[in-house]
Amino acid sequence: MAKQYIEKGLLVPDHVITRVMMSELENRRGQHWLLDGFPRTLVQAEALDKICELDLVITLNIPFETLKDRLSRRWIHPPSGRVYNLDFNPPHVHGFDDITGEPLVQQEDDKPEAVAARLRQYKDVAKPVIELYKSRGVLHQFSGTETNKIWPYVYTLFSNKITPIQSKEAY
Repeated sequence: MAKQYIEKGLLVPDHVITRVMMSELENRRGQHWLLDGFPRTLVQAEALDKICELDLVITLNIPFETLKDRLSRRWIHPPSGRVYNLDFNPPHVHGFDDITGEPLVQQEDDKPEAVAARLRQYKDVAKPVIELYKSRGVLHQFSGTETNKIWPYVYTLFSNKITPIQSKEAY
C-alpha cells in the first residue's frame, strides 16, 4: 500500500504509516529503540503518545538545496536493493552496479522535482511536530551541511542523555 505513494514521490498517508509503526512498536514494548523519520505529523505524534513518552527528539536543520541535491543523486540496483549516491558512494562505473554490472535506476521519488515537492510537503507537516517537542523540552536541533561536522554534537548529546545499554551477553 505504501509503495504506490512512494513511487509517485508522495509521503505515505498518516493512517498507513501510523498503523505500521504502532504495530511494530507495540511488539517492542519494554525494549529501547531509535526512530528515524517518525513521527512526521501531529496525528503520528499523538498516536505515539498513546504508547510511550519520548526521551529525546533530534531535528537536523539542513538547507533545502543541500537536501535536494543529495537526495536527487541517489541511484539503486533494484534486484539487490544496493543504494549508491553519486557524491558519497558512487559506483565504480557510472550507472552500473559494482557487483553485477547491471544498470542502476533512479526511482521516481528521487528525481529532483519529486524530491523538491516532498521536502516542501515535509516542512509544512513537520513544523507543528517540531514545535510540540520543543514545548515539551525534549527537542534538540542541529544545523549544518556535513555529517562529519554535525555527528560529534549528536553523539555527545546521546552520550550525555542516554544511559548505555549492556548487551545480555555482558551479564
